[in-house]
Amino acid sequence: MGPRYQLEDESAHMDEMPLMMSEEGFENDESDYHSLPRARITQRTHGLGWFVCGGWKFLCTRCCDWLINVCQRKRELRARTVWLGHPEKCEEKHPRNSIKNQKYNVFTFIPGVLYEQFKFFLNLYFLVVSCSQFVPALKIGYLYTYWAPLGFVLAVTITREAIDEFRRFQRDKEVNSQLYSKLTVRGKVQVKSSDIQVGDLIIVEKNQRVPSDMVFLRTSEKAGSCFIRTDQLDGETDWKLKVAVSCTQRLPALGDLFSINAYVHAQKPLLDIHSFEGTFTREDSDPPIHESLSIENTLWASTIVASGTVIGVVIYTGKETRSVMNTSNPKNKVGLLDLELNQLTKALFLALVALSVVMVTLQGFVGPWYRSLFRFLLLFSYIIPISLRVNLDMGKAAYGWLIMADGSIPGTVVRTSTIPEELGRLVYLLTDKTGTLTQNEMVFKRLHLGTVSYGMDTMDEIQSHVRDSCSQLHSQATSSTPPRKAQSSAPKVRKSVSSRVHEAVKAIALCHNVTPVYEPRAGGTGDAEHAEVDQDFSDENRTYQAASPDEVALVQWTERVGLTLVNRDLTSMQLRTPSGQILTYSILQTFPFTSEGKRMGVIVRDESTAEITFYMKGADVAMSTIVQYNDWLEEECGNMAREGLRTLVVAKRTLTEEQYQDFESRHAQARLSVHDRALKVAAVLESLERDMQLLCVTGVEDRLQEHVRPTLETLRNAGIKIWMLTGDKLETATCIAKSSHLVSRTQDIHVFRPVTSRGEAHLELNAFRRKHDCALVISGDSLEVCLRYYEHELVELACQCPAVVCCRCSPTQKARIVKLLRQHTRRRTCAIGDGGNDVSMIQAADCGIGIEGKEGKAASLAADFSIRRFEHVGRLLVVHGRSSYKRSAALGQFVMHRGLVISTMQAVFSSVFYFASVPLYQGFLMVGYATVYTMFPVFSLVLDQDVKPEMAMLYPELYKDLTKGRCLSFKTFLIWVLISIYQGGILMYGALVLFESEFVHVVGISFTALVLTELLMVALTIRTWHWLMVVAEFLSLGCYVASLAFLNEYFDVAFITTMTFLWKVSAITVVSCLPLYILKYLKRKLSPPSYSKLTS
Repeated sequence: MGPRYQLEDESAHMDEMPLMMSEEGFENDESDYHSLPRARITQRTHGLGWFVCGGWKFLCTRCCDWLINVCQRKRELRARTVWLGHPEKCEEKHPRNSIKNQKYNVFTFIPGVLYEQFKFFLNLYFLVVSCSQFVPALKIGYLYTYWAPLGFVLAVTITREAIDEFRRFQRDKEVNSQLYSKLTVRGKVQVKSSDIQVGDLIIVEKNQRVPSDMVFLRTSEKAGSCFIRTDQLDGETDWKLKVAVSCTQRLPALGDLFSINAYVHAQKPLLDIHSFEGTFTREDSDPPIHESLSIENTLWASTIVASGTVIGVVIYTGKETRSVMNTSNPKNKVGLLDLELNQLTKALFLALVALSVVMVTLQGFVGPWYRSLFRFLLLFSYIIPISLRVNLDMGKAAYGWLIMADGSIPGTVVRTSTIPEELGRLVYLLTDKTGTLTQNEMVFKRLHLGTVSYGMDTMDEIQSHVRDSCSQLHSQATSSTPPRKAQSSAPKVRKSVSSRVHEAVKAIALCHNVTPVYEPRAGGTGDAEHAEVDQDFSDENRTYQAASPDEVALVQWTERVGLTLVNRDLTSMQLRTPSGQILTYSILQTFPFTSEGKRMGVIVRDESTAEITFYMKGADVAMSTIVQYNDWLEEECGNMAREGLRTLVVAKRTLTEEQYQDFESRHAQARLSVHDRALKVAAVLESLERDMQLLCVTGVEDRLQEHVRPTLETLRNAGIKIWMLTGDKLETATCIAKSSHLVSRTQDIHVFRPVTSRGEAHLELNAFRRKHDCALVISGDSLEVCLRYYEHELVELACQCPAVVCCRCSPTQKARIVKLLRQHTRRRTCAIGDGGNDVSMIQAADCGIGIEGKEGKAASLAADFSIRRFEHVGRLLVVHGRSSYKRSAALGQFVMHRGLVISTMQAVFSSVFYFASVPLYQGFLMVGYATVYTMFPVFSLVLDQDVKPEMAMLYPELYKDLTKGRCLSFKTFLIWVLISIYQGGILMYGALVLFESEFVHVVGISFTALVLTELLMVALTIRTWHWLMVVAEFLSLGCYVASLAFLNEYFDVAFITTMTFLWKVSAITVVSCLPLYILKYLKRKLSPPSYSKLTS
């Protein structure tokens, strides 16, 4: 009965918080709770209403998916046995090793592109209208008046897609036809990348791309290892060390690979690029040799060999390689503005249908009325302007060009040209920490030994301790006197501090995965044989390569205090003491760093004393349980984290030869197992990780990027809420949040306690709910628990916070948080990051920004916008985002206004002439009106700006207005509709009142007045003049005047040149435009917009 009472007690606590779920769900088991409400929902929804409201779409999609699955039945991926050099022995057929990035093939190109275009309501509508012109009874004007604009739009789109597709095809062809040397019984053969099969032995030279996933068999390097660059695979710029299979590396010559009988057993192809399990077996030796293979024996496709020549056996090709399996097809992003305009287009379509029905009703349904209805629909089809899409797409291209040409944010690249307006509507900015807010440049700051702490200013003391300790050891080793005597000569206390410092520095210098690299001398011969002779082993020529910048910072620091890492290969490491003596250590085992274990270790044997030591370093959470009891570790790690330092705890344990041999045999056995290998290896390792001697804690600082603080300040003033999502630990994340002023000094920080069950999550959420205006810091695990039970409540509370920091987030969690924010708040989100681990978050957000960082280009290539530095975000959003949105909103509404005016004139004309479905303007007049006569001035609205960029940066508060979407809403749209109806009515009635005897004059007067009105309306809409706008206005006017000479089939040229014509046109134009100018002037005087207060 115990647990039951406890539950009731908990629910009593929980009553304090109003929850949005049924009680019965809570009483049930936690797993039941998930299924209950959902089951109820699904039963309720499937009815006729569901089918009409969108169920049909759902069913169609389902049927299509089923058909596609039937046609492309996916092959099940299985583990495989690969015989070295014998592709013909493969039991099953494997995919071709060709890379294919194309979207379409020859047959699907045209249908595919057309489908993408006619998905939009606007384009589909035009297609129907244009096709109707082939029916004689419905034919209204010349075919070209409908087909020319539609054809132009399609031609531009198809050409653009074809060019992109052709470029992809060329890139693929170039990669697929690269030549590689393949090893056969008869010697080396050249083979194309696309012809490589599973089981082939391929030779890859230095700086060549690895063509497929291989197991690394041999290398020209003496050490039996090589470096590869993986920046194309995981976005990390540091080199990775790979190790050849020792059985094949030991063979005397290359050709011997065919004289042995061996195979590789590899697991089935997986997504994970950081793990691999397999075994290598040589059958013809006695007894058979078995070697376990792990990630360090693999060469994945798309990586580049950085040292030596390598030979590998191909295990996965084509679609099954890690790099291809990890490239997801990013979804096409559609901007909010485009969706809003699509809604307005639908509203216009309803208006069009209503207007046509009214016309037919007034006509009295005489004769074949449905034909008249259709003709009216066609006559008024200009209400929905086809030029809307063209203008907006050209506008987006122009904004992209303006962003890339801006000198204040050099190096910015627009990769997705369809969403520049999104930058002006953002409410949430989700940023990564390392490399985005910080520089990913590590500097060693602090060494703490428990009783004594060394900072930057006391490094010389460490140097002298190391020097003393090394010289003492050296004298002990060289002198023949018994060691005990030598020790007693030095003062005891001094000795203990010296030796402890020396032990700590030595541990840091040995426990890492750093390799010193020496560049060959310029002018040295390129031959591998002589490479060793040409290398320059001086200190200036040495650089360090490692998997993380923290490691390099530590090794560089040990070099500064006197212990220099001069050489490292797979089996040994050499350190140089201050006196120049070389200490050699054999590496017996290395245990690499994993995100689960949060620690790394190494077992070394000192060559001079044969002493075996196990060194380990890692995060304080992982190490605190491993080291012997102490009273200072937790407190000191907390202190360092508050200063913004990344901490590592270093420990050691001395092993006897017997202890090591016992461990070695158990470890080797665990590594050969194919099932649960990782678990078994971890269990063996845990037997060593006990009672280790704590040596020291190191503190490394990650510097902030330039101008991070003012940029975050600007964004906060612009009303953007900033969330920091990082994989780093809670303390570091909190201190970076404070130092970057993401959380202001005065603000409280609520650290969400770690929760594991539903009850704890409830209590913790209640505690958080009582706090006001404080920043939230939550870890990935607690977040996961809260989202499982209280998703809605957590998101609601978090959205009220001024800042949120999520630490220890995995890449998938980052993407999930972005999706949650989008679903719950329905606001626009932006994600910004610099590493391969931020790609999923960048692709999930409405707008993704990538920074070209230390971690490579993966993020900047996957993003919609790529920038060089974090500080550029401020200008990108506050200046370019704001102006792109305001310009597109004005442009879109103006183009609609242009169509509405001419439709109003048509309606007035038809109603005056007994509701006849006859077109007012025919042929070229209609095409010219939408293109030559008004296109340039209307398009010049993309250069309009309400305030100067400097002003927008100075007053980021201006950005806040945009998030409400008031520049383009049904309200502003209705105002434009009213203006259009007023102007259309005035122009048509004015022309009808003033025309004399001949109908020809009506067309001439009204059309000229219409063109002039449009040009004046553009001038009325513009807020800041640009010289190109003036040119566009006069150019259009000039074109119209010049074309009058050729339009004698529409106009009476003799009448046009008279004074009567001029005054009539002027009078109508003044009546149609003057009231609007007066209204605009009064509005600016009585309720000026926020920006005008700044410019006056």
